Amino acid sequence: MNETNKFAVVLDHVSKSFGNRQVLCDLSLSVTPGQALCILGRSGTGKSVTLKLMIALLRPDAGQIRIAGNNIAELEGEQLSHVRRKMGFLFQSAALFDSLTLHDNLALPLHRLTNKSKPEIEEAVDRVLGQVGLASDKNKMPVELSGGMKKRAGLARALVLEPELLLVDEPSSGLDRITSSEIDDLLLEQKTREKTTMVIVTHDARGARRVGDRFAVLDEGHLLAFGTIEELDQHGNTIVRKLIAE
Repeated sequence: MNETNKFAVVLDHVSKSFGNRQVLCDLSLSVTPGQALCILGRSGTGKSVTLKLMIALLRPDAGQIRIAGNNIAELEGEQLSHVRRKMGFLFQSAALFDSLTLHDNLALPLHRLTNKSKPEIEEAVDRVLGQVGLASDKNKMPVELSGGMKKRAGLARALVLEPELLLVDEPSSGLDRITSSEIDDLLLEQKTREKTTMVIVTHDARGARRVGDRFAVLDEGHLLAFGTIEELDQHGNTIVRKLIAE
């Protein structure tokens, strides 16, 4: 089996700086298709930057980022768009368009990026909203949604294009424990049912343990640990054990 088939995501000696501040230093890790990698670390350690590099919102200063075998850091134009269409991104803030209804927020990428007919788009939107428990809310504006509903809506929009890879930035941010658990349930269901590969940045060790298969701990841009939850629970570094503890 070659690397293209073995790994959905590969970060190979990736570094990134902003001015004199190095955010990531020689980061290497990989994600197997159908598995969820959870990235944990204290604030400002490069977790969200890692996600943005994976979708080429940022470019690395050094190293390669391969998505399904493609070095995304070198892609431009239509080649980059083609790879991005296989990816979904759940932003920390949900990032819905305030001027569009929930239905139209989901329909927009289908209109722009697919050849689906209007009935097919309606079916896709209704199906995904049903999956996240928002079927009866499709005509609401984002301002009418609670924090938990916005997070569900953001997840629905990330899933409507049926991505092979889902990138998730702080799924529990700003949510109570019950709502956070519901979002974790949706992610776990998506991974189990659709075999969607996931990279999840989170501060929530409890949620990470539920959804994740492998775990990476970053500190000041360096990879402190990478492995299974059993391996990290027994890790010799105190920071690693504290960040992964429930």
